[in-house]
Amino acid sequence: MVMKVYSPEFKADAVALYLSDPSHTLEGIGRDLGIGRETLRTWVRAKRTSRDGSGASSGNTKDSAVGEATKQQMEAEIAALRAELKAVRKENQKLAIERDILR
Repeated sequence: MVMKVYSPEFKADAVALYLSDPSHTLEGIGRDLGIGRETLRTWVRAKRTSRDGSGASSGNTKDSAVGEATKQQMEAEIAALRAELKAVRKENQKLAIERDILR
């Protein structure tokens, strides 16, 4: 079996395509691009590892400020998602009661 060699740009584009939308699957993207699912999974893991490892060791105050801003954004997003989840659960409960009444 011959091992194919892919350019760094192709790998980066494939990983970016996979990470761009949570509904994408490794198998689907791999099939579309003509690469194996495990190959793409390896590239995604490497990207996540390099991204997590590169920012964690930096002690730069600018990076810390960006990290703090990102943390605040994430906390705000989490709060908004929790509020939305609460509303959806309440609506779901209401619809379940209406459904039971109609039975």
